Amino acid sequence: MLVDDFSNTDLISTRGTHWRAVSDQVMGGISDASISHAVVDGRPCLRLSGDVRLENNGGFVQAALDLQPRGDSLGDPLGDILDASGYTGLRLIVRGNGELYSLHLRTPDNVRPWQSYRAHFTAGADWQTIDIPFEAFKPHRLETPLDVARLQRIGLVAIGRAFHADVAVCAMQFYR
Repeated sequence: MLVDDFSNTDLISTRGTHWRAVSDQVMGGISDASISHAVVDGRPCLRLSGDVRLENNGGFVQAALDLQPRGDSLGDPLGDILDASGYTGLRLIVRGNGELYSLHLRTPDNVRPWQSYRAHFTAGADWQTIDIPFEAFKPHRLETPLDVARLQRIGLVAIGRAFHADVAVCAMQFYR
């Protein structure tokens, strides 16, 4: 199931939801996040860049996407739940500046902003396909295991240490 092929230059995903930049500035940090549509080596992509800074208890920049438009989920009053239980994990086609990045997943079990399910990968200088199985996503600041039948949001994140983030993703999908 496709999450996004980044063909829309307005950063509207193929799922009909908008990518948005989020940084630690929402909690008083001073990291600087930027997302843009770019074409890298002839491939349309989302590019996340910025400086991750640790001052003021900060330390992240993120490109975030709600996985379902509001009202598109059967039986859920918020309508923002995606059932990915028929899949094994997430596949990315990515390149970057050799740094460690993360994918964060959120479900209704994440009741605090700092909670998520996290998996990490290194984005090298060449395009690479990375498969991240759901088992690789570990709960962060919560005990509840990941329920992939109740996904709400995905985030491409640079976090946890001071560095310059520069990562491009030209495809993101759930794989079997």
